[in-house]
Order: sequence, then structure tokens, then C-alpha cells
Amino acid sequence: MKDIKLTKDQQKIAVEELQSYFQTEKDEEITDLSANLLLDFILKNIGPYIYNQAIKDAQHFMGEKIEELFTLEKSLRKK
Repeated sequence: MKDIKLTKDQQKIAVEELQSYFQTEKDEEITDLSANLLLDFILKNIGPYIYNQAIKDAQHFMGEKIEELFTLEKSLRKK
């Protein structure tokens, strides 16, 4: 699996979300650097679990769609 990369805009939003979380939930301010380091840690160490779950969810969804395709099959008359 490749490393999870965010665009600059996504990273900026994620950093702001982390800072907001710390401010709201812990009444703590964290710097941009601290939030970026935390984000990097999350992406590297926790991101793969989330990614793998997304893959499992996609496999399950696609499996259901494939099953639906089989219900569309026409029955053949035997002579």
C-alpha cells in the first residue's frame, strides 16, 4: 500500500480540525507544527486500518452488485 497523501488543501483542513478538536475537547492550543506532526502520525500509523476497512467495504459492496447481476440472467429453455 502506498502512503496516504493529502492535498495541501486537505492537509490544511485536517490540521485546522485537529487544532479545533484540541481547543474544544481538551481546552489546549496546539501549534501548526504539532498538528502537522500528529496528522502525519495518524496517516502513517492509523490510516492503513481505515484504508483496509474501506477496501473491505468496497469488496462487500461490489460482491452484492455482482450477485445482483446473476439475478438478471435469463433462464434457458432446455429442449
